[in-house]
Amino acid sequence: MVKQRSLFPFLIVILGCATALALSTGKYPVDLPTLGRLFLCAAGFGEKAADLSAPSLVLWSVRMPRIVMAVLVGAGLSVSGAVFQGLFKNPLVSPGILGVTSGANFGAGIGLLFFAGSALAVQVSAFIWGLIAVELACEIGKRGDRSITSLVLAGVIVSSLFVAGLSYIKCKADPLGQLPAIVFWTMGSFNSVSWGDVAGGGGLMAAGLIASRFLSWGLNPMALGDEEALSLGINVPARRVVYIFLATLMVSAATAPCGSIGWVGLLIPHMARMLVGAEHQRLVPVTGLLGGIFMLIMDTAARILPGGEVPVGILTAFIGAPCFGFLLIRNRVSAWNDR
Repeated sequence: MVKQRSLFPFLIVILGCATALALSTGKYPVDLPTLGRLFLCAAGFGEKAADLSAPSLVLWSVRMPRIVMAVLVGAGLSVSGAVFQGLFKNPLVSPGILGVTSGANFGAGIGLLFFAGSALAVQVSAFIWGLIAVELACEIGKRGDRSITSLVLAGVIVSSLFVAGLSYIKCKADPLGQLPAIVFWTMGSFNSVSWGDVAGGGGLMAAGLIASRFLSWGLNPMALGDEEALSLGINVPARRVVYIFLATLMVSAATAPCGSIGWVGLLIPHMARMLVGAEHQRLVPVTGLLGGIFMLIMDTAARILPGGEVPVGILTAFIGAPCFGFLLIRNRVSAWNDR
């Protein structure tokens, strides 16, 4: 494990380098000296030259909102994954465990089918249906034996229901206009992100990240099991509701403007756990930083790949699945050698 005091500055430097790379590369490259002059002009130093108008438009209207959203989405999905994994005492749990991702996808499908001209309507629909999916899973879980297993199984049921609903929407969508938009949205992309998206969904994710950081200490006894947490004076049902709400808020806010982006909430908490251990007061902030860096690098790669931009959700799956398989094999070999 790495000491957090030395790890945090290192990750911040990596995030800064990834941001500089994302700002300067793309179909309209902007060199670092020009970037420096643009930031100085924005800070009130120097004069705004006319020849900087095009780079300024690219920087402030296109790349900056996309970069900020990519970092927030990566951090939000990763931290929600760490919260769910600690809450359910299972490192294989992902943010979609309670059907929030499937519900948000279904809601976006409804928005694209009936309100294709309104990005706000699509985002609001995705957010609302993500919350509805979690509420359904929790209600079904309560009707069982109220165990973690019942809640997870309820999430599987709800996810299957909303996946079927989205498939039905695809069948009824206009194949020339609505269907391609729905399919592209479910792949996940930051292509159409604006400052309005950052203020809306990004603000909700930032609030969820801050709350998760301040409440991260409560995940340590929860990860030990219900009996141990109760013996320490933790109100387990109330705490579980709070953590599920925070994780759902971040996942829904990330999915609403950007679509479904997989593997981030499953892979990044594992990587952070290898670096700083399972203590959540250290794990949560490191997971957020790693997730932001990972998502920003993936989005930059999606923009500069030959042949045109591809949805970032495709890249995260291509990278995330093999990396997670490697981590599983590595951990299994280590456990076998320790016998």
